[in-house]
Amino acid sequence: MSATTTSTRASRARAAKASRAARLPGQRLTLGSFLGSGFLWLYALIAIAPLVLMVLNSFRTMPEMAKSPLGLPLQPTLTSYQKAWITADFQTYFFNSIFVTVASVLLSTAVSLLAAYAFSRTKSRIFTLLEGTFLSGLMLPVYLAILPLFFLLDSLGMVSNLWSLILVYAALGIPFSTFVLTGFFRQLPIELDEAAKLDGAGSFTTFLRVHLPLVRPAIATVIVFRFVPVWNDFFYPLILIRDQKAYTLPVGITRFFGEYQTDWATLFAGLTLATIPLVVLFLLATKQIVSGLTAGMSK
Repeated sequence: MSATTTSTRASRARAAKASRAARLPGQRLTLGSFLGSGFLWLYALIAIAPLVLMVLNSFRTMPEMAKSPLGLPLQPTLTSYQKAWITADFQTYFFNSIFVTVASVLLSTAVSLLAAYAFSRTKSRIFTLLEGTFLSGLMLPVYLAILPLFFLLDSLGMVSNLWSLILVYAALGIPFSTFVLTGFFRQLPIELDEAAKLDGAGSFTTFLRVHLPLVRPAIATVIVFRFVPVWNDFFYPLILIRDQKAYTLPVGITRFFGEYQTDWATLFAGLTLATIPLVVLFLLATKQIVSGLTAGMSK
């Protein structure tokens, strides 16, 4: 009886010691997480402050902004949005940007998916050489190719054509997208291919019905990482687009800057409208992006 009691006390002592040992790191982690959370909240406030200021000022008038640049909109108005959307032809630039961005991202993603699947499932020197050729695009400074690119598109009669931007952006996005998607396809077990083959599925059916649903986080990550730079790009539309009706948003917004005076309220309204698609995209794809990034980190 005495031995049993002693054993029980020893067990309780070990459990209490283990509990204290397990709680101490938790306390340190709680303090660290508190400081980390505080730092992240501070960083978020600093990062979001310009956006909040931009949105608030888009509902104000120029006299009100001149009187108090950092004040709140005492009498909110949509006049600046109406002026930007209709008078300044902002709607044309907006839909041009939507068309160019969506078409180029979808085109580069589709080509990259097929290339990445072939590179991940085919062991051949030719495919290895092709993969190296695709990935070499990541190391090339693309802006150095602007002159031959301009002369090529000019000879084809595609300057001031939105399809010239679509083809350029799609070509620029293929190396990065192929690199990311190839890594994800290679993580999928080869047994999936063998099982699909036993069921009578061909290579394209296996790609479409088996592999494609499994790499959705990677596809979402690639789309977002290509959507943002294409949507915000100023360089290529400035060089390749001469017709004002074919301007995209980054170039069209420069029309709001006057030589002697700038209509800041209209400019802020235009910038707010240009930010909305990016915010919506991140809200819709955040879960897939996080899944894709964490899956890539765990490999």
